[in-house]
Amino acid sequence: MSFAAAIVAGEPSGDLLAARMLRGLQSHDPQVKAMGIGGPAMARAGFEAWHPMDALSVFGYVDALRQAPRLIRTWRDTRRRALDWRPDVFVGVDAPDFNLRLEEKLRAAGIPTVHFVGPSIWAWRFERIHQIRRAVSHMLVLFPFEVDLYREQGVPVTYVGHPLAELIPVQPDRAAARARLGLEPKARVLALMPGSRESEIRLLASRFLQAAQILISQDPDLQVVVPVVNPQRRAQFEAVLAQYPVPGCRILSALPASGQGIEAPAAGQGAAPARADGLDTSEWPVAWHAMEAADAVLVASGTATLEAALFKRPLVISYVITPWMRRIMAWKSGQDAPSLPWIGLPNILEREFVVPELLQEAATPQALAEHTWAALTDADLAARITQRFTALHETLSRDTPGLAAQAILETSRGHA
Repeated sequence: MSFAAAIVAGEPSGDLLAARMLRGLQSHDPQVKAMGIGGPAMARAGFEAWHPMDALSVFGYVDALRQAPRLIRTWRDTRRRALDWRPDVFVGVDAPDFNLRLEEKLRAAGIPTVHFVGPSIWAWRFERIHQIRRAVSHMLVLFPFEVDLYREQGVPVTYVGHPLAELIPVQPDRAAARARLGLEPKARVLALMPGSRESEIRLLASRFLQAAQILISQDPDLQVVVPVVNPQRRAQFEAVLAQYPVPGCRILSALPASGQGIEAPAAGQGAAPARADGLDTSEWPVAWHAMEAADAVLVASGTATLEAALFKRPLVISYVITPWMRRIMAWKSGQDAPSLPWIGLPNILEREFVVPELLQEAATPQALAEHTWAALTDADLAARITQRFTALHETLSRDTPGLAAQAILETSRGHA
């Protein structure tokens, strides 16, 4: 009888993580049966979705309240299906508000549970550790500093490294990426990444575009590329771009046929040459092509900041939330601010401000432009960033699929 795993992943980064994990399980049992909630990368690994990944695409408490009826229906249906099926293990990939509640119910019913990606209790809501103890049979963490934290709290834990460190090349090929995108090989290129959620684009896109306008006034040949995750976010961003036009701004979309890939190069560019390292980039998220091609990245805080660091690019991190959301977060967490002085993953991992963070009122177009100009033009800064983030890449590089699969299989064998 084949191994059975129910899996829930709620956004693009979780989809990639879960797909790698699933392939690790398949190396032990090629007939693994995996069902639940997931995205295109998981589907290509043989996953059967009960609900699409977009069903969980909300951000924070405000969006969750707005989408509450749909989320509750999805949660209840997923719980019912998992309890009826009784898989060997349930794996929740990130999405802690959804998954921890689900894991608590399933574990109480005798189904072993694994949570992949430790919630950032080291920054917000440490009291969540009590729910984690009840809900999680085994925690898989992506960063080495998290091991002691969970172990000290009595939660079985395994450091599996970050799969992005395996998927992203240690030595990016900027020239090959520019050829794939049809970009000028010698021009400065800025990857503009205001986020993948509706609220992020609503609050950040206008600031980022105004910053880009300032930068283009300093360098008229600057090429700006904006990767978007789906047609809805593209339409939303295009509406903002119409208000704050940036000459030559290129919006990069996934190809509808495959759910991945990039738009064809501009007319006259011809076929893109092969990479020097022979790496297959056909299944890369569109944002990775933009980051590999770029000289610098202006990016919303989130997983994309770590991706930019692994591509060894100078980056500027920004984030803005509404006053209402800020009050709700403070009330829910009992904190006015994170426990750490940093919000960007590269800075958290390095324990210092390696790259600038411009948050809330500090995220003015002028300030964003000034810091991004330095990221685009300072050769010494670029060299320091490359050295620093190469060492980080090596730290995070582990056999993530194999380590995750081993921990999941051991948990399913009665370590609940």
